[in-house]
Amino acid sequence: MGETVLIDRIAARGDGVTGDGRHVAGAVPGDRLRDDGIIIPGPNRAEPMCRHFGKCGGCQLQHVAEPALAGFVRDRVIGGLEGQDVPFGEILPALLSAPHSRRRAALTALRTGRQVAIGFNAAQSNQIVDMRMCPLLAPELFALVAPVRELLAMIAQPRRPVKVKLQLLDQGVELILEGVKAEGLDAAMALQDFAGAHSLARFAVDQGDGLEILWQPDRPTVRFGDIAVEVPPFAFLQPTAAGQAALVDAVARAIGDASTVADLFAGVGTFALSVQAGRKVYAAEGARDAIAALAGAANRARALVTTEHRDLFRRPLVPTELNRFGAIILDPPRAGAEEQVKQLAASAAAVIAYVSCNPASFARDAKILVEGGYTLDWVQPVGQFRWSTHVELAARFAR
Repeated sequence: MGETVLIDRIAARGDGVTGDGRHVAGAVPGDRLRDDGIIIPGPNRAEPMCRHFGKCGGCQLQHVAEPALAGFVRDRVIGGLEGQDVPFGEILPALLSAPHSRRRAALTALRTGRQVAIGFNAAQSNQIVDMRMCPLLAPELFALVAPVRELLAMIAQPRRPVKVKLQLLDQGVELILEGVKAEGLDAAMALQDFAGAHSLARFAVDQGDGLEILWQPDRPTVRFGDIAVEVPPFAFLQPTAAGQAALVDAVARAIGDASTVADLFAGVGTFALSVQAGRKVYAAEGARDAIAALAGAANRARALVTTEHRDLFRRPLVPTELNRFGAIILDPPRAGAEEQVKQLAASAAAVIAYVSCNPASFARDAKILVEGGYTLDWVQPVGQFRWSTHVELAARFAR
């Protein structure tokens, strides 16, 4: 059989990596690589749960057993920080969301003749893998895939991609179709009938002239703590309820008993409303519909939350503003928040709870904060996008 080499980690894009740096597609830590390229399975392999695995781009790591999967999520955080030479305290064990728990998904559909394919794109391709099963999606979302396929056979234009957005709200599933043509009374009635038959919380379509809400029996809400927010269509939410709970818990631990808190990039209020009890919270967000939803919810609940519509990329809070708060919550997009972090590094804010969906941009921002005098106390890795290479985290910085 000849020499074998141990696979000792998983790279950021999902390949196994040997100690001498060779990347091996489909390999898992603990596997051994023969000199003829054959992989000898090790103890960290799992049987993929989905028949689409290997074709569908929704998952890259279904062949990795749970302990090694959690190790990969944690190692992505450590690797990012070490790559930037950032000193850090404790990296906690990763928290993984369970199968069948994804409450939010954007699928693509394509009609060819009388057939409609709907699903995630194939890996590194525009080809759609027609979804016949999915161990990722919450059952409420997957139950709509087949009915939506039948609906699109009537209203999708041939060979024109349709975006199918699904999200689970308090009242049920929200469905948004972008790129359809539903002309005439019969089509309009068919859409109404579809929404009622499937008890949708909200049904909206975009036929090229902007989003039109066709069905919304009640105001769709999402609850953060004790406060319900009337969310705009396909508002950004954490992809699983368990992942959201893990991040909220980490943020609450990070800010401790601070009586005044700023939540920057606040969205519809995931963190601001979850931690507001007993303190004053200032929330800033650049998306007008999101901050309006947060403000409305806070006002109805008479919470001590002040909101501001503010583009934090162009107009970050400066040290004199930041110094008014006992703790700062920061949850920027994937690119991070370099300009805002530079202002934080120059501030006297005692504690920063940083939530990130990108270990690389987080590590870059962490370097700025540490060079500004902060200590990175701990990081909580979170694997909400199960079986993918996408990693999230919450971290505590303190002066």
